[in-house]
Amino acid sequence: MELWTAFIFGLLGSLHCIGMCGPIAIALPGGQSSRLKFSLSRLLYNLGRVVTYGILGAFCGWIGQTIKIAGYQATLSVISGVLILLMIFLPSKFAGRFIKFNFYSLIIANIKSYWGKLFKNSSYTSLLFIGFLNGFLPCGLVYIALAASASTGTTVGGLLYMSMFGLGTIPIMFAVSFLGLFVNLSLKRFINRLIPVGGIVIAVLIILRGLSLGIPYISPEIKIDETGKQQVNCCNTGKK
Repeated sequence: MELWTAFIFGLLGSLHCIGMCGPIAIALPGGQSSRLKFSLSRLLYNLGRVVTYGILGAFCGWIGQTIKIAGYQATLSVISGVLILLMIFLPSKFAGRFIKFNFYSLIIANIKSYWGKLFKNSSYTSLLFIGFLNGFLPCGLVYIALAASASTGTTVGGLLYMSMFGLGTIPIMFAVSFLGLFVNLSLKRFINRLIPVGGIVIAVLIILRGLSLGIPYISPEIKIDETGKQQVNCCNTGKK
């Protein structure tokens, strides 16, 4: 997947984050600090989220790389796209049961407990770790991006994809910290309808890539060479 799609998805998706994480960004400690310290602390908070997204992306990319080495890159792309579509179309009550594991719930509870202690401290380190832990909280938008990062088929690719996604969320979330923006109900409903559209577009692109239809840049032809390695003809120039 191209990195620009990750940045755009993060940028547009961050409008949804205003309603979900906006109150957290506004409630961050150090609100009475000087403008420079306030700006730096909010930047560190957002960078903390990006670090977490990058780590998660690297892990998903590593899984994708393992599958790719086994010769199933095309299958991985199709499965990743299908998973994104399932996350979008699966009713929330069933999706909640699917991802709600006791072990995961325990981790989230511990994160929130430690989070409360960090909110009592306005140091730069605390702000960085608040953002770092924030990145682990359940978020459908992040799940979609992680599925896309796995389709990159490399650890570095997954890390870069999720890092770009995280960077895309910074402008809006940074503005929320300064302006205290909130989303009214009607706008929130519109945003919630728009995000699945972006997710569907990404899913379709990933699936098309895996189908290897020979469409330049969108669905390049994937061939297996004599050594068993996959060769991608992205431009389909017709040259031999």
